[in-house]
Amino acid sequence: MTDHETSPGVRDETPICQIQAIDVHAHYGDCVVADNEPLTSEFLTASAEEVARRARQAQIEWTVVSPLLGLFPRGNADAAAGNREAARLVPDCPGLLQWVIIDPTREETYAQAETMLATPHCVGIKIHPEEHVYPFADHGHQIFEFAARHQAVILTHSGHQHSLPADIVPVANAFPEVRVILAHIGCSDTSDRTLQVRAIQQSTQGNVYADTSSAMSITPRLIEWAVDEIGAERVLFGTDTPLYATSMQRARIDLADLDDHSKRLILRENAWSLLNLSAISETASS
Repeated sequence: MTDHETSPGVRDETPICQIQAIDVHAHYGDCVVADNEPLTSEFLTASAEEVARRARQAQIEWTVVSPLLGLFPRGNADAAAGNREAARLVPDCPGLLQWVIIDPTREETYAQAETMLATPHCVGIKIHPEEHVYPFADHGHQIFEFAARHQAVILTHSGHQHSLPADIVPVANAFPEVRVILAHIGCSDTSDRTLQVRAIQQSTQGNVYADTSSAMSITPRLIEWAVDEIGAERVLFGTDTPLYATSMQRARIDLADLDDHSKRLILRENAWSLLNLSAISETASS
């Protein structure tokens, strides 16, 4: 996509709040977290259909999900079962697309990814070193090598002990053909909200992006600062729904102290290009 092209659903005169956004970071399913009070888990649980409904309410055309079944509970999640579930549910739920989860400690997930990446509803690979409890540094090269063979985009959790952005970027630099999204701008084990942005600034290949998902996005000026530092071209819209409210995350970008061009890039244009959604839209409409 050139600088002068726009995806369907985005015209320069379209009000920002009416742009059909693309949510690159979402989930569906039961939130099974060991220390959650039962009602809290209920709040953070939503079916695939409910996630799609909330997205429509927030003017989101496409939502890329990974199943919570494949991520929770921490250290005991069954990524393979989650992938099988998503491959069954997502194609029948309009508005949803799939990240296939790779847990490098479970060899089966590589074979699943090889199969699912060839299907029209699967747009890339999701990894979560924290919930699957492995250091990215121990498996990152293998994951990126696999992604390179399959020309796949990677979405990775980032910001905690096993997934520090500074550990991910050197591997991304070694695989310039692999594009990677660092989840959760502002996420950190400490009060440092700069980890994802500083990592992108250390990228030498222009293949590293970050998304706006999670509660850190409501930190005043954080998203605006990120755009000032790395440019709107490196920032993608994400909600982390149903762990956070879709509408709140959408409003954060709609009402951000950014120019309309930057908002259009974040809400839709960057994801449209990065995930090659023109091909998926053509398939969905045929």
